[in-house]
Amino acid sequence: MPEITMPKLSDTMTEGTLLRWRKKKGDKVEVGDILAEVETDKATMEMESFEEGTLADIFVPEGGKVVVGAPLALVLKEGEKAGERSTGSKSAPAAPAAEAPASRPSVSSGRPLTPRARAAALRAGNGGGAGGNVNEGVRVKATPLARKIADARGVRLAGLQGTGPGGRIIAFDVENAPVGGSAPAAAGASPVAAILPTPIAGMSETRVPLSGMRRVIAERLLASKTQIPHFYLSIEIDAAPMMAFRKEYIEASGGKITFNDIALSAVARAAMQKPKVNAAFAGDAIIEYGSVNLSVAIAVEDGLVTPVIRDAQNLSLKEISAAVKDLALRARDKKLKPEEYAGGTITVSNLGSYGIEQFCAIVNPPQAAILAVGAIVKKPVVNSRDEIEIGHRMSITLSGDHRVVDGAVAAEYMGALRKLLESPALLLL
Repeated sequence: MPEITMPKLSDTMTEGTLLRWRKKKGDKVEVGDILAEVETDKATMEMESFEEGTLADIFVPEGGKVVVGAPLALVLKEGEKAGERSTGSKSAPAAPAAEAPASRPSVSSGRPLTPRARAAALRAGNGGGAGGNVNEGVRVKATPLARKIADARGVRLAGLQGTGPGGRIIAFDVENAPVGGSAPAAAGASPVAAILPTPIAGMSETRVPLSGMRRVIAERLLASKTQIPHFYLSIEIDAAPMMAFRKEYIEASGGKITFNDIALSAVARAAMQKPKVNAAFAGDAIIEYGSVNLSVAIAVEDGLVTPVIRDAQNLSLKEISAAVKDLALRARDKKLKPEEYAGGTITVSNLGSYGIEQFCAIVNPPQAAILAVGAIVKKPVVNSRDEIEIGHRMSITLSGDHRVVDGAVAAEYMGALRKLLESPALLLL
């Protein structure tokens, strides 16, 4: 008697709004069918079924808010009745984690499985792999889907810390646990009580409830500033060559690119030249990525999102420009998919279009660096002949995680970035 629960559709999701049911009570359901549309803190997404049978009951009406892991509906297999639970035959004693069959899907580097990968894991588990059921006889609070994924991947539920209601273990917890073992406890100091405002006599005020997105932004940025040792490096580049290059490019190609497109391309190329900034802190190791997945900060109505341009170092300026436009449009319409937010390796935030000349951004964990790009401004500069003239300058500030990136490494990266932006024709090679 599989119980359908609210899935964790993004790494920051804690609750979702069930916008619309795509199946109705009594409908037949197959694995892979779309059951409903769910609005998360980032986007509106389709909820896929990982069970087959008949949709026997619906617990949540359209428009209802539901926390991750809470029940949404009930699917009954042929011959089942509400209140029954299917029982399988006793399996062999659990094998040690090291003996887990190679055919089982492996842990996804701390990233949630995609719906297709999760379905594959369940199919593998239904085959009753050679390692047996590692959770046979284990009594813990866990959703049926979490148990199935745990059995399919050889993850032991005992000792996992559940993030669902009442500490219940949900699918997300299993997907982010080491195969054969339990997830390590999160490190960090005990939480400090927030300093809340008190009413001011005689002043009118409007109380705006936190949206899901704003709540997640608050939590993640607080964690970043309190747990990551930030440091900052700024450079001021000569933007005149970039301005001339953009004009020539538009005239020659007939296509439009922005200064932000040029900056994004340069950030990605420089990260391949100096890969130590394209990295993440992994507790007992530093992970240096072999490709640049560029997270781009995009302002939306409720806050800020950072969708990802994958393998950005291999894309042309035209391709980067098209990717940014597409991501920005769909981000503002909340139409991005969960995987389009995941897997970024370095972030760029550009406030130049708002007239901001210089600023420092907060590192986007688990990444080790974020670039803050300011506006191009006119100012008096000293030329190579020691003469004062009017120049165009752009400020760029790197915020780095000092556990991963040292000052000298960051300085070398900023030097490589300066070279590309002051000789932008190199981006065409």
